[in-house]
This record gives sequence, C-alpha cells and structure tokens, in this order.
Amino acid sequence: MKVLQATDLARAEEFMRLNGRLLDRHRFALHFRAGPAAPVLAALRPYENPDGGYGHALEPDLRGETSQPVPAQHALDFLHQAGADDDPAVARIGDYLTSITADDGGVPFVLPSVRDAPHGPWWQTPDNPPGSINPTGALAGRLHRAGADHPWLEPATAFCWNHLENGSTEPGPYDALSILAFLDHVPDRDRAETAFTRIRDALTAVLAPSVEDGHHSPLDFAPAPEGFGRRLFTADVIDTHLDALIDAQGDDGGWDVDFLIWTPITRPEWRGYITVERLRTLQSYGRLKG
Repeated sequence: MKVLQATDLARAEEFMRLNGRLLDRHRFALHFRAGPAAPVLAALRPYENPDGGYGHALEPDLRGETSQPVPAQHALDFLHQAGADDDPAVARIGDYLTSITADDGGVPFVLPSVRDAPHGPWWQTPDNPPGSINPTGALAGRLHRAGADHPWLEPATAFCWNHLENGSTEPGPYDALSILAFLDHVPDRDRAETAFTRIRDALTAVLAPSVEDGHHSPLDFAPAPEGFGRRLFTADVIDTHLDALIDAQGDDGGWDVDFLIWTPITRPEWRGYITVERLRTLQSYGRLKG
C-alpha cells in the first residue's frame, strides 16, 4: 500500500504557492497545515453576488460575473470545510436558489445568462430550462449537510425523491454525483437506503464505462470512506486507485486534470482546486503522511 510522504506534501504546497488561487491556497493551509478557517471565508466572499449566489469564475469554466447554480455548490463545500455551516451565506444561497427554481421544483443545470460571458462549450441551455437532478441533488444534499432549514429545501427534496423514484434510471456520471450527494445527507435515512438499493445496479452500470474511459475515477464517486459512493466499489478497486492517485502527482507537485481546457487560465485554477481535493481524499483514506 502506497502512502504520500511528507516530502510529497511539501511539493504540493510549493505547487499551490506557485499556481493556486488564493482561495485554494488557504484551503490547503486549513486542511494540511492547521491553518485558520477565517482566511478561507474571506477569500470566498468576493465571489458572492448581491442575490446570494456566486459567480466570478468560482467555477473556473464559468467566467461570468452573474450567479449560476453550480458555483453555489462549490461555495457550500468551502463553507462546510471552514466549519461555517451556520454562516449567513448559507441562507443567502437558499434565497438565491429559490429565485431561480423552475416550476417543477428543481434548479436548472445552467441559466441562459451563461451566454452573456465566456464559458466552457458544454455549458448550454434552452431559453426556459427545466429543473435538473444535477445540480439540484448536489445543492439539496449540501444544504441538508449544513443542517439548513431554508424553505427552498422542502420542494427541492421532493423534486429529488420524485426523480429517484419515478424518473430516469440511466443517470450520467454528473447526475450520479448529485444523486449520491443527496442520498448521503438527506435526513430520511431509511428512504435513502431504499433508494440506493433500488438504483445501485444502474449507478454501477453507468459509472463503469466512464471510469474505464478515464473520464472519472472511482475516487470521484467515493472521495471518502463514508457515503454511498464507497459502496459501489470493492476495497481492491479503491486501493488500486489510491495507489494510482499517489503516482499521478506531477513533477511540479500538483495533480492535473484530463478534461478540456478551453482557455489557458482554467488549467492552473482547476489544478489548484483538484490538488487540494486529491490530498483530502488521500487523507480521508489514511494515505497521507503529514
């Protein structure tokens, strides 16, 4: 079993100093150098808009200033990592989501305002987009994780249950990530267990080609030992991919991404984000020596 050594963590730290966004540099310090949480929150604030949502390339492939749903998902993660689930920004995110929710109770994948600013070519939407399990499930799951009681959660949770119990049984990989986030944190644990049991084979079937093609790793769906995603893979598969993750550290100390880089700045922004996330995964599985 391979373990990332302290010298490799130091190489990652230097990579972050040279390349990472300030937000991700503070996240690195928080998770691996016993740094304070306050700088993470301070670095997150400039990405927030008056409507309670987030823009300004918090999601690197959405370069516009206006709020979009997926950046709110990132913001909830960073708030949670900083121990700030009770931060007023969480309620403001709920207000923002309420303002953009479709008639079906779900949040669209992306809003038409995406057309007004540079963005990755896959961010496409019709004029009146319906709600989508991606990112509604991810957002609802994260708000449940935060212990939020915002009014947006009740219809959004109902939307997710309806999708799981009456909708498509062939989710894409990003749909699967949203579904897993929802099931991991929704308060009704018995219903979540029943839903996971029912769709487990469908999730396994749709994830296998993505993993085999190199588009995702099992660790994307099981970034920590806890959660439903871990139950989709055997221990041997997880161990193999943890070893491969350690081997994938670049000569410069960071981890790279294998998706389309459509404008140069997104590679260092994504690499800084991914490097922190890869190290968090290794830490959660006991594969990191600080």
